[in-house]
Amino acid sequence: MNLFNNPLPSVAVAEVPGDGYLLDVRENDEWHAGHAPDAVHIPLSELNARAGEVPGDRDIYVICRSGARSAQAVAAFNNSGWKAANVDGGMHAWEAAGLPMVSESGGDPYVA
Repeated sequence: MNLFNNPLPSVAVAEVPGDGYLLDVRENDEWHAGHAPDAVHIPLSELNARAGEVPGDRDIYVICRSGARSAQAVAAFNNSGWKAANVDGGMHAWEAAGLPMVSESGGDPYVA
């Protein structure tokens, strides 16, 4: 089954490819507290204005804190011709899986 043919495709954190385009749509304070090292940050509140920054020729994996905001972004992307999938469980699942995280402050990263 092709996950990008589903109405709202999603993947588990362990299924996000290492070279995948990971888009974090959380707000600035959440991003600064902790995020995936290679993620791209565009808050959901800015996504409409900044959608042109997201490549249209790659699969997009969208993450937020728990999966609700990223689901909104995935629906919007897929309705506009991108191929996007929601990262199940968001950064809470990312952290629980022990996947790498960094903070913008240089302190210990955490999910805010």
